[in-house]
Amino acid sequence: MSDLRFQQPDDDVALRDWQYVHNVIIPTHILSMDEIRERAQRNHLEVAYLGDVLVGCSTVRPPSDDTLTATVIARVLAPHRGQGIGEELYARGLSRARELGAEVIETVILSSNEDGLRFARKHGFAEIERYLLPGETIPWIDLRLA
Repeated sequence: MSDLRFQQPDDDVALRDWQYVHNVIIPTHILSMDEIRERAQRNHLEVAYLGDVLVGCSTVRPPSDDTLTATVIARVLAPHRGQGIGEELYARGLSRARELGAEVIETVILSSNEDGLRFARKHGFAEIERYLLPGETIPWIDLRLA
């Protein structure tokens, strides 16, 4: 996909694009701009565009001092799935996690996101935990790369 490009959100326009994708795919956990700005300080965020069209975003939560586990999350808007965009986002996130020293890779997916679960399982992730966040009704699933 020669027109596929990635941008680390470094201004409010790109942060709003990241926010839009996140909030559409995870409607049970809407994030404000302040929350996203805070996440951008501690995580590696990217926004994906096909030409000028917003198609997805990703998050890499780096390993902390006490663990070598990173979390890689790739999100693709529904109309753009099945075109290899998720593959690119995931590969970039996995590479970034490894650069940051990760030896274990995890992801987290809202259980109602069947496409996301299918993608994760296809890429070798296995469920390790299922839980509800306070006030939510749809479980989250933590998965680890086998």
